[in-house]
Amino acid sequence: MNPVLNPFAPGAGSQPPELAGRDNIISDADIAIQRISAGKNSRSQILLGLRGTGKTVLLNKIENDADSHGHITSFVEAPEKGNLPSLLYPKIYQVLYKISVVENAKRYAHNAMRALKGFAAAFKISVGDVSLAVDPETGIADSGNLEMDLCDLFVLVGNASKAAGKVWTLCIDEMQYLSEAELASLIVAIHRANQKQLPILLFGAGLPQIAAFSGNAKSYAERLFSFPPVGPLGRLDAIQAIKRPIENERESISEEALEEIVQQTEGYPYFLQEWGYQAWNVADSSPIHLEDIERASDSVLQRLDESFFRVRFDRLTPKERDYVRAMSKLGKGPYRSSEVAEQLGEDVKALGPCRAKIIAKGMIYSPSYGDIAFTVPMFEDYVNRLDMSLG
Repeated sequence: MNPVLNPFAPGAGSQPPELAGRDNIISDADIAIQRISAGKNSRSQILLGLRGTGKTVLLNKIENDADSHGHITSFVEAPEKGNLPSLLYPKIYQVLYKISVVENAKRYAHNAMRALKGFAAAFKISVGDVSLAVDPETGIADSGNLEMDLCDLFVLVGNASKAAGKVWTLCIDEMQYLSEAELASLIVAIHRANQKQLPILLFGAGLPQIAAFSGNAKSYAERLFSFPPVGPLGRLDAIQAIKRPIENERESISEEALEEIVQQTEGYPYFLQEWGYQAWNVADSSPIHLEDIERASDSVLQRLDESFFRVRFDRLTPKERDYVRAMSKLGKGPYRSSEVAEQLGEDVKALGPCRAKIIAKGMIYSPSYGDIAFTVPMFEDYVNRLDMSLG
């Protein structure tokens, strides 16, 4: 079949041709966007899910929807070793610059700009091409205490947004990389903006442990945010994610082929895109048959092993690799930490620092006390395949 017309485009955060099974999440986000646009309180949201479930895709969709409702939007991805002040500074500057052209908001934007300059100095932010031609406002957002200063800054940005008749929607991806202090500061800032009924909305995305981290950071986080789970698609939604894009290109796929793709992918959206992409390319003609899926599977696994899985495995130290190998030998997770320790022949407490480092790298998480699991679906299969190839 013509590869030029292939409707599938697997990639990190790439919009799939059919966003199946996510209607409730999108609808809830749209309601929140419209409520705050109407001047009503609205809960911020943090999407939780494993790698490959489409969190970034949804976050991009939510940002676009906020744009369509006239919000000023900012999208950032938290780097593993970055810091929140440096991440937010240029985005807040952009927001204030846009607001400053509105006559009713000029004074508020100017005051916020002065505070932002003091904030940059307090946290030693390298401003690069973003420079503020204002004098800092002494005593506001410049104490060096992130929780206090970010709260002050969000209130000023919120006041400026309100005066301009605008809403600021901030989207943060990979939130699990924020430190506990940064996450707490962000929660406090959003909480204060809500208390003062200021038009600021946060949508985030991260690995499942974010809910627990948020609760640990501030006890009221669970009342301030909703935490929609983003998991694998159910059978019917997974079928639609493959079938509809193919039919939109006026081609078809057999029921047996669809069932095989659902079984191979376990309904994970990124894997669905990979299998759909390769199945289209290997099929000689429409309809795509079961035999085409079987031929495509080798190519899919090779692509996944060389990119999706390997880049994560390569970030681990030799000792950390031994740990995830021990997990993989136990079959499908979640796993008891004690079982992994037994597999390695070591004391579970002695392995604590190693386990903590793997969690910090976003490779594993703790779904419940004493349990651990991979954040990457089917990662245990990859590790076992790798060990077999190495003999």
